[in-house]
Amino acid sequence: MSGPPGGPLSTLHLGAGAPDLTTCDQEPIHIPGTVQPHGALIALRAGRIVVASDSVAPHFGLGVADLLGRDLGAVFDPETRHAVETALAREAVEHNPLFLLSAAVHGHGPFDVIAHAHDGLQILEFEPSAGRPQVEPAALIRGALGALNATRSVGDFAAVLAREVRHLTGFDRVMVYQFAPDGTGSVIAEQLAPGMEAFLGLRYPASDIPQQARALYVLNMIRIISDVHAVPSPLSALPEHPQPLDLSYAGLRAVSPIHIEYLKNMGVGASMSISIVRGQELWGLIACHHDSPRVLPYDVRGACEFLGQVASVQLSARQERDEQAYELRLRAAESDLVDRLVRQPDPLEALGAEDGTLLSFINAPGAAIHYGGETLLLGLTPTRAQVAELCAWLATQPEAQVVHTDALGREFPAARVYADTASGMLAVPLTQSRQDYVLWFRPELLRAVTWGGDPNKPVQVDASGTGRLSPRQSFAAWQETVRGHAAPWQPAELQAARALRRAISAVALRRAEETRELNVELQRSNAELDAFAYIASHDLKEPLRGLHNYSVFLLETYEHQIDEDGAAKLRTLVRLTQRMDALLDSLLLYSRVGRVELHVQPTPLAVPVADALDVLASRLRDSGATVTVHDLPTLRIDRMRVTEIYQNLISNALKYTTQAEPHIEVGVLDPAEHAAHRVPPEVRPDAHILYVRDDGIGIREQHFETIFRIFKRLHGRDQYGGGAGAGLTIVRKIAERHGGLVWVESGTGQGSTFLFTLEA
Repeated sequence: MSGPPGGPLSTLHLGAGAPDLTTCDQEPIHIPGTVQPHGALIALRAGRIVVASDSVAPHFGLGVADLLGRDLGAVFDPETRHAVETALAREAVEHNPLFLLSAAVHGHGPFDVIAHAHDGLQILEFEPSAGRPQVEPAALIRGALGALNATRSVGDFAAVLAREVRHLTGFDRVMVYQFAPDGTGSVIAEQLAPGMEAFLGLRYPASDIPQQARALYVLNMIRIISDVHAVPSPLSALPEHPQPLDLSYAGLRAVSPIHIEYLKNMGVGASMSISIVRGQELWGLIACHHDSPRVLPYDVRGACEFLGQVASVQLSARQERDEQAYELRLRAAESDLVDRLVRQPDPLEALGAEDGTLLSFINAPGAAIHYGGETLLLGLTPTRAQVAELCAWLATQPEAQVVHTDALGREFPAARVYADTASGMLAVPLTQSRQDYVLWFRPELLRAVTWGGDPNKPVQVDASGTGRLSPRQSFAAWQETVRGHAAPWQPAELQAARALRRAISAVALRRAEETRELNVELQRSNAELDAFAYIASHDLKEPLRGLHNYSVFLLETYEHQIDEDGAAKLRTLVRLTQRMDALLDSLLLYSRVGRVELHVQPTPLAVPVADALDVLASRLRDSGATVTVHDLPTLRIDRMRVTEIYQNLISNALKYTTQAEPHIEVGVLDPAEHAAHRVPPEVRPDAHILYVRDDGIGIREQHFETIFRIFKRLHGRDQYGGGAGAGLTIVRKIAERHGGLVWVESGTGQGSTFLFTLEA
């Protein structure tokens, strides 16, 4: 509720609380609850002042209670109020601080009034007007732009930028500070007043500018601290607005006590920073220091912000130009490599040419090709055994078009022994199985890094014995040799590696198309063979049926008229015709599997498993067997054919066992289990690997392939229930018709696990 001017009013302080100096990277610096005291701030919601800084008293001669709950009439005279309200309604001030006018407040001032809107509030900042400068900032900007445009390198550009910002602002020290990919930063250019300590070439840890501060630098390109020794002015608010005020876009925003302490340790009295942004990333800062308090007027700050925008555009353009030139060279080398891959089917021959194209493709002194179990080394590399071990590790990593690191020993500890040749690695898979790679290596880059203070000692212990994170007290250069790191891979190099990977895939697809055409012809031939097998077996059944019937008649009619030897021969003839009939039935079924059209549709695999168990119910009951069926996926299958797979495998599990109560398990491997099994390289990493596991007599390894051949039995005809020896052949045929594979894992007396896929 609002009260009379000067009357009592209940208010809340909007402080963010004492910062936890052990976690400065989590400090909410956008809601400090205070502003710098050289100016004043008010925030309005729906035309009413809901927040005001305590500094309104010394600047305006008005107390906070005189303003909270009132409208702008409590601040401005009617004419100025109308001008401000009109500007707020007309101008785009959302997240965009804008100078409105210079005006007096109750006879005090004049003040520069800067406005922006955020979170439904209109925020007005008041800074004492400094009057017109002797030299217009616009004139200085024109000269600065000409000097910047004349530079040729990033280093020269940064040096001119530092010089022009110092000329514009009058700060004692102006530095251009560039961030590295690891978050650390280096001073790459500097302009100093006489007697100032030089920081050029120093490097600072990433913790010096925590993440939330970097995010604010992207949102608000300029920040000034006019007096590091000044006591911040608290914000007070109406009880209806208790939440902290977000000051992300406010020029008067007070800064972290940790940062203030940091600046005091450096002997700095005032500071300003201007962001250099590339895209949405913070490229660097223009950092300004002064040995005493310094207040810059808004128009000078605006000119500095404009220079920061120009620097952002120019540096981005220069880096993009350099990257494009390198990228063109990479594309030329890529084209040559792809042409070789097209002409030469063996990657070892195509990529390992003696002219060094692979090494010139990406700037690296060493490369290797690991393909089909063979390794070819080019230039400075680890040994063949070490490269093979590295490729085996790569195959266990998440799938990616390229894998890269500039600190291989950190990712793969075994690589530390050859850090001098391969601290950096860039790997491109050659095949879908991710067992074959082309790799580039960069050696360890021993660098003497000059730190601005010891980067490894951010924590201090106070008198109470409590550890706290504090800005470093000493800014003496700290030398450190960084080991195990190589020169980082450039974005253009990574892009080129991805392009090569896509080109390799395209070549592989082209060869796959040629293979597909050959397969079509092979399938036609196989279809003709299947048709022949069907016709032959079908036509043979009629005379065989006659032989069987006449043998039975002779046995029934003359069994008691001939001697035992003759009767035994007739019984053998009956048995042989029965066996031949069973073999022809198996051949018919096998040929039908190859000829019949599959009716594929999404089907829960639990359905064909249940169908198979229904068919085998009496055998399961008689044998006392138990079957455990785990959760199974839904796949696109032919239900009847897949039922035959499960029926054959479960039937074999019942047949080839000596257990009184056999146990059979049906399920699908968890992806984490794939590495524990001998998965064929043709199987996709994301394929569903199904299995039927038993506790039967097992199979020796030398017979793993034999058992899938038609009519091949490992035991006598009458052992383990007999059989034609075609069941596993049919299982394999059905799986292959679904685009899958079948294989077995077993050992004598250890049971067998038949694994299969039903996906291409």
